[in-house]
Amino acid sequence: MSPRLLDLPPLDLIRSFVAVGRRLSITAAAQDLCLTQSALSRQIQALEGFLGYRLFLRGHRSIAFTSEGSRLFRGSDAWLDEMGELVAALRPDATAQPVTISASIGVTALWLLPRLGAFQRAAPEVDVRVAAGNRFVDLERENIDLALRYCRPADAAAGALRLFGEELAPLAHPALGVTAIEDAAQLSRHVLLEFDDAARPWLQWAAWLRGAGAGKARPRAMLRFNQYDQVLQAALAGQGVALGRLPLVGALLEEGKLAPASARPRTDVDYAYWLLARGTPVSRHAGLVRDWIVAQALDCAR
Repeated sequence: MSPRLLDLPPLDLIRSFVAVGRRLSITAAAQDLCLTQSALSRQIQALEGFLGYRLFLRGHRSIAFTSEGSRLFRGSDAWLDEMGELVAALRPDATAQPVTISASIGVTALWLLPRLGAFQRAAPEVDVRVAAGNRFVDLERENIDLALRYCRPADAAAGALRLFGEELAPLAHPALGVTAIEDAAQLSRHVLLEFDDAARPWLQWAAWLRGAGAGKARPRAMLRFNQYDQVLQAALAGQGVALGRLPLVGALLEEGKLAPASARPRTDVDYAYWLLARGTPVSRHAGLVRDWIVAQALDCAR
């Protein structure tokens, strides 16, 4: 029959005994347990009183096990090791890895990062790693949990979830007072901020101005950037008019930091933003991040 739990010595006394036994030094064991020497000595004395026999032979500058102490140490030391391994294995975040999200530099800076703080406050147990870059990564090979991608529907990977479409509209700092950049007179007075990416001509001013019937008009100047978030930073600084990607900059419009700079309707583009996950099913933490991204996308679409 198993002994009653009340007949067993308290765990904190056993832990102190094993600490002393491992070091065979009250001073060193006290440092390991962040206790004073006198407090640790009292715990050993309390355990000896509970058991009814001595555990250590104390010399002038040394201690040694009694025969009973040696037997108790062998069993207790192994048991505490097993208990430590079990506790570590059962801890909720013991095997949790950071959830890695891949996204382009522009999407990361303008859409993901401004929202990420709220997620971390709501789910502090989830560690998130953001991998920003403008190439399509292989999720399996590079151990990426989730990816935000921008492409046409025909190019979306199998299993990708559409988050929202793309809409374009000219935007500028309110102080510039631009109301119709397609008007030749207004255009001639302002600088256009260009996303200098020849692979995406639909995000450049030439295509938009042709669609607005102002293909032959000329701006006062052009200022070109190789990253889209730089285009928006320049617009926020009042340096010119940007072709705004509305799903990414909607919050800036709502806050009044940018204002519409055209009387024309928004332009829809045959591209969209997609969410791709590695593996099925995803891990619990990756699932929390995925569901949060989807919820944020629904808010953007409203």
